Amino acid sequence: MVTPPALKLRTLLAVLCVHADRVVSTQHLIDALWSGAPPRTAESALHVYVSKLRKHLVATGSRVGELATRSPGYVLDLSAHQLDLREFDAMTLLAQQLEGAGRLEEASRTLECALSLWRGPALADMREMPVVDALARQLDERRLVASERRFELELALGRHSRLISELYGVTALHPLWENPYYFLMIALYRSGRTAECLMVYKQVRHALVDSLGMEPSSRFQRLHQAVLDRAAWLDDPAMLQATA
Repeated sequence: MVTPPALKLRTLLAVLCVHADRVVSTQHLIDALWSGAPPRTAESALHVYVSKLRKHLVATGSRVGELATRSPGYVLDLSAHQLDLREFDAMTLLAQQLEGAGRLEEASRTLECALSLWRGPALADMREMPVVDALARQLDERRLVASERRFELELALGRHSRLISELYGVTALHPLWENPYYFLMIALYRSGRTAECLMVYKQVRHALVDSLGMEPSSRFQRLHQAVLDRAAWLDDPAMLQATA
């Protein structure tokens, strides 16, 4: 499916895709397109945008019946198409099942495949639209949860060294997100880079205090103390979950 160039059409398509195979009310679509301040002609304008989107779908080879009118609004039928979000959700569920069965290697690999479907933040070119931004934040949160789970699995598999560069990249993008720093400290400690591990704690503590006026979480402080004490569990991949 080729994304239409016009912002309103892209927004309409994005909202319908996120709610694929479910009816989205006319009012919800109006709120999404006009950010809660619609013109008097909003309903008529929405009909025009739906018509244009249908023509776009036909022009790009999609089935005419994909975007259907169904009370109280519209539904986009994507059952005949492969939707990245749907595939991502299916793979994260599979990873959870594999982990529950003790197949950590396969679970981590499945999450890696799921995360590879992402190419930057969700709906990045439409975040100025409040309703779309709210949807995008929900999608980004699902991605972050999957990322954290994969980091934990990789550490449980003893692959701390290979995680370090990736975690440094994540912390650079999310300087106030504690969990990647937590995993980074463990990966550094297990790689024999204790001094660097302690510097990471100092870095994130300063960032939180300077930006938010708050100390790191108790979990993060316990990790710092464990490093200072050279606690035995830090060298045991199987102990990570037990101490979380």
